[in-house]
Amino acid sequence: NAIQAGQTLIIPSGGSLGDLGVINAPAEALVAAPQPAVTTGRSIMVDLSDSRIYAYEDGRLVRNALASMGRAATPTVQGSFTVQRKYEAQTMTGPGYYLPGVPWILYFYSGYAIHGTYWHNNFGQPMSHGCVNLPPEEAKWFYDFAALGTPVTVQY
Repeated sequence: NAIQAGQTLIIPSGGSLGDLGVINAPAEALVAAPQPAVTTGRSIMVDLSDSRIYAYEDGRLVRNALASMGRAATPTVQGSFTVQRKYEAQTMTGPGYYLPGVPWILYFYSGYAIHGTYWHNNFGQPMSHGCVNLPPEEAKWFYDFAALGTPVTVQY
């Protein structure tokens, strides 16, 4: 994870994460997060403008991670969706790729998914065919967090 030009970093002055309204969140959660689209229950927001994915519970940020989204030729779909299917692992194939054992998959629209990625470590850069790529440990966290039906918002 890295800070990029244009991002806001909040450094607390001696308080705890709980004082900021962020519970059980890693230190990198102290970035300027977008407002959640849903304020009750659990929800996920994918922000294409900062290449991050955010998890909210009852409108409070609980985690975020740097991700890789779709390339210009294969962009990540934008809109409001829900988690439709979950798989611990699956083989993903398409034009020019064959990826066995892709871990921690959350499909949110047609073939678009949030999932773990073992074939690159270039998070923060467009790398995918439209999916939201995460380091495997982050993908597992989001997989465990989101039940079927969890709202997923993808915006720029």
